[in-house]
Amino acid sequence: MNKEAIEYHIRGLIEAIGEDPEREGLKETPARVARMLEEVLEGTAYTNHQIAEMFGKTFDNDSSTDMDSAVVMKDITVFSYCEHHLALMYDMTVNVAYIPRGRVLGLSKIARICDMAAKRLQLQERLGRDIAEIISEAAGTPDVGVMIRGSHSCMTARGIRNASAKTVTGTFMGAFRDRTELKELVDFD
Repeated sequence: MNKEAIEYHIRGLIEAIGEDPEREGLKETPARVARMLEEVLEGTAYTNHQIAEMFGKTFDNDSSTDMDSAVVMKDITVFSYCEHHLALMYDMTVNVAYIPRGRVLGLSKIARICDMAAKRLQLQERLGRDIAEIISEAAGTPDVGVMIRGSHSCMTARGIRNASAKTVTGTFMGAFRDRTELKELVDFD
C-alpha cells in the first residue's frame, strides 16, 4: 500500500470538498487516513491462498469423519468496505460450518480468516465466497457453508436511507450445496 500517495490524494479530497487541509483539525488527517486504510484494508496484501496458509493451523480429528460431524462457529463479527461506494459494511456477523476430513482448524483461525478476508474492498457475496474458499483450503475439505448478515451504509446512511435494511448472503460448497440440514447449521436463528 502506498501511504504517501494516499496522503496526497486525501489532502486533495479535503481541498475538493472546500475545506482547508491546513486547518488544525485537518492537518494530520491525510496521515491518519493512510494509517487507517493500511489497517482496515490489510487483506488486500494477501491472496486467499496466502490467508489459508497463514491461518491453516490444523489438528488431528479424532472423531468420525462421516457426514454426521461438522464444526460450526456462529456470530463472528467483521466489518468491511463496499467496493462500490467505499462505504462501511457494518454489524456484520458470519456463520461458518465445515465437515472435517481428518483434520480440524484451530477455532481462532476461523475467526481470523473471516477478519482478514473482510479487510478488503468487498462485496458481501464475494466475502462469503472468499471465506468459504479459504476455509476449504485451510481445513482440507470441500464441504463448507458460510452465511453473512450485515448492514451497508450505502443503504442506511445515503441513497434510500433505510436504516433497518440487512443483507443476508449464503455460500455453500460440496455437501452443503444439496443438503438442507447442513445449510441449517449455518443459518441465523
